[in-house]
Amino acid sequence: MMKTILFSLSLFSVAIFVSLFISRNSYALEENVIPDSYIVVFKDSIASPAEVANQMAKEHGLTLAYTYGHALKGFSATVPAARLNALRKDPRVLFISQDRVVNISGQANGKGKPTPTPPPQPPQETPTGIARIGTTTNTGAGIGVAVIDTGIDLDHPDLVDNVVAGYSCVRRNTTGNDDNGHGSHVARTIAAANNSIGVVGVAREAKLYAVKVLDSRGSGTWSSVICGIDYVTANAANIKVANMSLGGGGNSDNNCGITNSDALHKAICASRDAGVTYVVAAGNETDNASNHVPAAYDDAVITVSALADSDGAPGGIGLATSYGPDDTFATFSNFGSVVDLGAPGVAIKSTWKNGGYNTISGTSMATPHVAGAAALYLQKYPGSTWIDIRNGLIGLGEPLGAGHTDPPGFHPERVVFAGSL
Repeated sequence: MMKTILFSLSLFSVAIFVSLFISRNSYALEENVIPDSYIVVFKDSIASPAEVANQMAKEHGLTLAYTYGHALKGFSATVPAARLNALRKDPRVLFISQDRVVNISGQANGKGKPTPTPPPQPPQETPTGIARIGTTTNTGAGIGVAVIDTGIDLDHPDLVDNVVAGYSCVRRNTTGNDDNGHGSHVARTIAAANNSIGVVGVAREAKLYAVKVLDSRGSGTWSSVICGIDYVTANAANIKVANMSLGGGGNSDNNCGITNSDALHKAICASRDAGVTYVVAAGNETDNASNHVPAAYDDAVITVSALADSDGAPGGIGLATSYGPDDTFATFSNFGSVVDLGAPGVAIKSTWKNGGYNTISGTSMATPHVAGAAALYLQKYPGSTWIDIRNGLIGLGEPLGAGHTDPPGFHPERVVFAGSL
């Protein structure tokens, strides 16, 4: 039997097995700072951000990495310490954020790397997560969903009919192809085709956009993630939902990052205002999700925790899982008032890179169940805003107590249910 592992994304991990300490030790944040690397955010009045970025690079002696013109107006660059103060005082600059490393944090149970099921393709099955949240004749047809992650296996037989575009923010990669596996796993849960092979997804005919912001090692930067958000925002006419199964230490200022100079928060808010609904992972640190971003951005995202479900049905009669009894809050999952919905996140079978399949666990796996449900909601209720979708899915969710509850003293959330969409 394929081993179940906890596979999560952590923006500021100190080492691959210590993500629990990220939100509780401030020094950990500093250890993943990229020296002399910054994200420069322009004032909204700047009309030609790419032109201004090039001008400022020449004026301040900078090496540009990314330029942004949609979710943000600005750029990321190497900024020598001696030039930082002058850059901060530039009248075109709103604020500057330190760039940091984004990493896949590794396997929290220490059991090693996952082993995908190799081709040939197995007969189609309905994974327990899909069974638990309910199936419907609604297919999500025509709704664009971006997977902001390690990319998607663009040639996977179970995904190829749904992937319509790929984009890479990773150096030396020209497409959104997945050379890690995590993004492909997320993609299947959202929208694997209803065919004769593999596994079926929530929104079986949604359009998938592979937005690669992490490399083959699962590594990237704040600036590469914002690059992906910028692409999604530029294509908001076609992309209506974005899945971000990643997170790290941080908090929300409840002001779209303006108060605390948070470039990621500002970018997501702008993308939200362009009509994109962001569905994000609560995180896997057994901590209050308000200590982690983007989960904490409750003014801009739908945040998802993980349910331990072994049989694809409510009632708590299934076998116990590695992360708690059947139908209980997954022991690794973050929790709290910023969490909007729960979804199955333990032993989730899905697609993998190189045409394979894999069974892994984490809030990364719970999140795409809700992203798929958001696509179904949009197909049934065209023109819905992100708040409409969030409140609508909460209203349709399993009654409190039927699924899981948070640790004592914390806010409970309903488990998503898509069967009525």
